[in-house]
Amino acid sequence: MAYPVPIARKNLFHDRVRFIITLVGISFSVVLILVQVGVYLGMMYNTSSIIEHTDADIWITARNNRNFDFSMPFPEHRENLARAVPGAARTKKLILVWSLMKIKGGGSENVEMVGFDPESGIGGPWEMLQGAVGDVKFHRGVIVDESSTGKLGALAIGDYREVVNKKVRVVGICRGARRITTAPVLFTSYRTAQELNPWIDRQTVFVLVKAVPGADIAELRGRLARVMNLEDVYTRQQFINATRSYWTFSTGMGIAFGFTILMGIVVGAVIVSQTIYSATIEHLREFGTLKALGAENRMIYGIILQQALISGVLGFAIGLAINFAVVRAYSSTGQAIIQPWQLFAADFLITQLTCVAASLISVRKAMQVDPMEVFRA
Repeated sequence: MAYPVPIARKNLFHDRVRFIITLVGISFSVVLILVQVGVYLGMMYNTSSIIEHTDADIWITARNNRNFDFSMPFPEHRENLARAVPGAARTKKLILVWSLMKIKGGGSENVEMVGFDPESGIGGPWEMLQGAVGDVKFHRGVIVDESSTGKLGALAIGDYREVVNKKVRVVGICRGARRITTAPVLFTSYRTAQELNPWIDRQTVFVLVKAVPGADIAELRGRLARVMNLEDVYTRQQFINATRSYWTFSTGMGIAFGFTILMGIVVGAVIVSQTIYSATIEHLREFGTLKALGAENRMIYGIILQQALISGVLGFAIGLAINFAVVRAYSSTGQAIIQPWQLFAADFLITQLTCVAASLISVRKAMQVDPMEVFRA
């Protein structure tokens, strides 16, 4: 019973070309799954990054708003109702509006403008590279995310640009606010956002509520929902989930990523099953010899399963190395790709299960071999 592993290893390495093809198929599957899921998670982070970094327990939006980027405004005086609800420690207004910024050399670019309270910094940038969050208090001051330079051109503190035919001054550069829409992000004060976009005068897009310490967030949300009966009220996690759900399902993004991942699994399974099946057919007489010598079925199972598992481990290791190279190249473009350790564990498990499942066809064929075939001419 000690020799199934050496036999399995020798069977695999006997035909090196076939073994290489097996490893290529498994590695392709591993890389495709890791990269696609990582890119998807990075995009989902981009959709909700501002929500996650904003110090608010409750988000109040206009009715039927399902995501952060395309929320509609509502009268800002409605904030007073939220402020009076028991359990609300403070409220802040936040604006998100689409606008146009002129770029050097002519033309303009769509931008997402976030108007926040500069005194508290709530809703503003969370990682400053140059300048300070409070600098937006200066007349028409804006903070630009570093990812915006690709579309807006090089920007430095003190530069002037035009937004809706009004001059704004760059007072800071931040990091981490890249949006899934790929539009450049500008942070500015709440009042400047209203001034630059007069169609939202006396309106806000969000009311942010911070609960008193120890308050039950779900109960507070319920009280706010009863009072703010013309708006939608979300906890922070609910709004994150709603935003991610919108981009995943309403845009078809989830289906596209899911289909690509499924194809990676199928391709890996087909290649592994084909190569292991071919190797099994090629060695049917050897399996018949083992059975004629009294080998038990579990030994035959062990040999074929070991072939699958060895292929899976080596293919995963190669795919992992390629994945790290792809991630490094992808990240150098400024795009977010998130790969938690749970993803690697899940992909390893999927790879091994796929290889084992693919080998079952070969196991069945090997079990059907007649030991007497060995003694026939």
